[in-house]
Amino acid sequence: MKIGAHMSTAGGLHHSLDRAQAIGAEALQIFCSPPQSWAFKPLAEDEVISFLEKSEDTCIGPCFLHGIYLVNLGSPNNDNQERSMTALINYMQCANQIGAQGVIFHSGSHKGAGFDAVFPQTVDRLKRVLDESPAKTQLIIENCAGMGNQIGSTFNEIGRLITALDDARVKVCLDTQHSFAAGYDLSTEETLIECLSEFESEIGLDQLVVVHANDSKRPFKSGVDRHENIGEGPIGLDGFRVIMAHPSFQEIPFVLEVPGFDGKGPDKENVDRLKEIRSSVATG
Repeated sequence: MKIGAHMSTAGGLHHSLDRAQAIGAEALQIFCSPPQSWAFKPLAEDEVISFLEKSEDTCIGPCFLHGIYLVNLGSPNNDNQERSMTALINYMQCANQIGAQGVIFHSGSHKGAGFDAVFPQTVDRLKRVLDESPAKTQLIIENCAGMGNQIGSTFNEIGRLITALDDARVKVCLDTQHSFAAGYDLSTEETLIECLSEFESEIGLDQLVVVHANDSKRPFKSGVDRHENIGEGPIGLDGFRVIMAHPSFQEIPFVLEVPGFDGKGPDKENVDRLKEIRSSVATG
């Protein structure tokens, strides 16, 4: 189990690896374009080379890209659907260039129409993304907290998408805060077993490739996406001990998306907290 973090790429993608190394992160997640914009600039060859060389030097990996926040495959607007597909294809190609394992993304919102209403459209758009993406790059669906009529806030919805897509590249990212907000309590042994049983039934634990490790600013089943530093929210240090001790997670990278104790994002304190828990559960 590697402990990673989402890091800034300011100044060039390879600087994210320097920042990750500085806080002791062992895996990495980044954006390759502004996350709140449709704008995308293809990577220059020298930037790709610098990132690949730095990756080899630091031995930090796996690396994941996180898709931009504007993606909405359930949008009733055709232009937004096209932009969403283009954004994901661009990221899939970028991931392939820099040797990233895949692209983690939020599917968007059904805008009140209901999941069933947008299901055919969402599957069609994702199939088109996969058709124009590299053969070995994973397209990784992240579970959502449920706010704003989000697609994929339940394991059933994610499982239905994966079954319909029927493509080995489609995988899953489990966000601990989103799960907690959506009504999946991972923080006790009993409830974690129940949640993972449902995950196995609806999706399959073999589809899980990464965990977003985040505590929650809001109470259980709030439906609100608000991340907190590890141990500072209702999941708590004990909750993360339960999660990290479970055999299903032993080979899965845990990537931090927390606000940080200085408000600047994932930091050494959060990395160290997860590492301490990892060590404690490993020794019993």
